[in-house]
Amino acid sequence: MADNSKTEDASSDPVEAAKNAGDKKEKLADQVMQNPQVLAALQERLDNTVLTPSSYIETLPKAVKRRIDALKQLQVKCAHIEAKFYEEVHDLERKYAALYQPLFDKRREFINGEAEPTDAESEWHSENEEEEKLAGDLKNVVVIEEKAEERNVKGIPDFWFTIFRNVDMLSELVQEYDEPILKHLQDIKVKFSEPGQPMSFSLEFHFGPNDYFSNSVLTKTYKMKSEPDKTDPFSFEGPEIVDCEGCTIDWKKGKNVTVKTIKKKQKHKGRGTVRTITKQVPNDSFFNFFSPIKVSGDGESLDEDSEFTLAADFEIGHFFRERIVPRAVLYFTGEAIEDDDNFEEGEEGEEEELEGEEEGEEEEDAESDPKKDSNQPAECKQQ
Repeated sequence: MADNSKTEDASSDPVEAAKNAGDKKEKLADQVMQNPQVLAALQERLDNTVLTPSSYIETLPKAVKRRIDALKQLQVKCAHIEAKFYEEVHDLERKYAALYQPLFDKRREFINGEAEPTDAESEWHSENEEEEKLAGDLKNVVVIEEKAEERNVKGIPDFWFTIFRNVDMLSELVQEYDEPILKHLQDIKVKFSEPGQPMSFSLEFHFGPNDYFSNSVLTKTYKMKSEPDKTDPFSFEGPEIVDCEGCTIDWKKGKNVTVKTIKKKQKHKGRGTVRTITKQVPNDSFFNFFSPIKVSGDGESLDEDSEFTLAADFEIGHFFRERIVPRAVLYFTGEAIEDDDNFEEGEEGEEEELEGEEEGEEEEDAESDPKKDSNQPAECKQQ
């Protein structure tokens, strides 16, 4: 009997020991959790823990993950269908461009004084028509005197140049020595790629005879892609410009505004004599627009500055195509320009201060003065 009791004690000791150990841990945990510093540290850690979508996906059962992968396969197929949709949209753009063109041709004739609009074509009722009528009655004498001068005005002077001056994105590119050249700009056209050809569009800048270059047309072609990236198909959001190609400008002697001549002194190492040499270096000009940075075809990435320049170039090309050319008259008058300065400020005493917001310094935007003031033509060669 004694042996049996020893055996039972031996078998119960580990259980009892485990129970005691568990009780001690619970007591220790209670003591720790009652410590304010420990609680604060734990709360801070919980606050900094962000449950990301990827971490949530990792917690899902394998069967659910398998179904998610199937959804991704469907999404890739959707992206390819979307790419086809945009290809058809490009075909529609080409179709409707042909319908717009007769109107744009007439616009060119009115701008350049090649034709005069009829009374019906020039009839336009403005919002301020009554005010203008009253003002006109007071200026009859002046109007009579001005009629003789009006007959000598051809078309709409400086139409496209005024648009360049009005639009910040373009005026930033224009230098003072570019202005006399842009005053010879007679028309800007958009041409879409032909059916069956890679997706692209070209901008044609038509110039009248001038003292700067012999080209009658300067061209810029933007190449586009409308297909999902094989390595990242989910990034597809429609056609994107992937490259652009300019043209060679046939500058007349001494008229190339994209370069400037500088003088540099060189000292001979041996004899110590000094000579002065002249060399041409790049110069800021809008006409650098026709000599864009080339996208590397060997897979090499561009440096950060080049990528920024190229992205800005693509944005300008898109802006010409989508906004400037279709709505030129509204950019000439300024009606299409979004001007932040037109927002009216509230009267004094009506300002509200948002709770939790620190009062920041107010900065006044300095207003900058504006800058100073058919036959198929031969196009310039593509670079």
